[in-house]
Amino acid sequence: MILDAQPDITVVAEAGDGEAAVAAVREYRPDVALLDIRMPTMDGIEAARRICADTGSRVIMLTTFDQDDYIYEALYAGASGFLLKDVRRDDLVHAVRVVSAGDSLLAPSVTRQIIAGITGRHRPGATRLPDTPDARLGVLTTRERETLRLLGRGLSNAAIAQTLVVSEHTVKTHVSNVLTKLGLRDRAQAVICAYETGLITAGES
Repeated sequence: MILDAQPDITVVAEAGDGEAAVAAVREYRPDVALLDIRMPTMDGIEAARRICADTGSRVIMLTTFDQDDYIYEALYAGASGFLLKDVRRDDLVHAVRVVSAGDSLLAPSVTRQIIAGITGRHRPGATRLPDTPDARLGVLTTRERETLRLLGRGLSNAAIAQTLVVSEHTVKTHVSNVLTKLGLRDRAQAVICAYETGLITAGES
């Protein structure tokens, strides 16, 4: 009801479980799929993995603070962001618009702290990015590496441009190069990569 009330958003389908959600996304091809991490039949992480692998739809996960490990896996499954289950209406609408536009929802006050706390401990069987951290960083230029570090701190393109004293257009080019060279889906995975490679450490602001 909240989303459908927006003039620029149309809810094309609803689903009661993960399997139905995947089927609905494949049929309707929405720009954004909003998934609960805990769903019957198929959990949201597996649903996100299939949606991101098989379609061009982007995924936002609903979660709670006590599900850190699931959040980690959801990012690697391809999710572009998270929302807490008590999210305000305006924040829900904003999140859908941000992710639909191709960005990731990485609120510094929530997501960066969660990621910082979980990148040091991997659940058995959790999906990891390919290659070793050092091997991945080796393909980046010095400026691209600095861009990745700033992405890890949750900075916007405008803030990165100000820090590096370059134009936003140049930053967009650097971000695109980082994602392409490291095989990352979006900024959400770039943040985790920045922590894993040691470019930014837990607690760094």
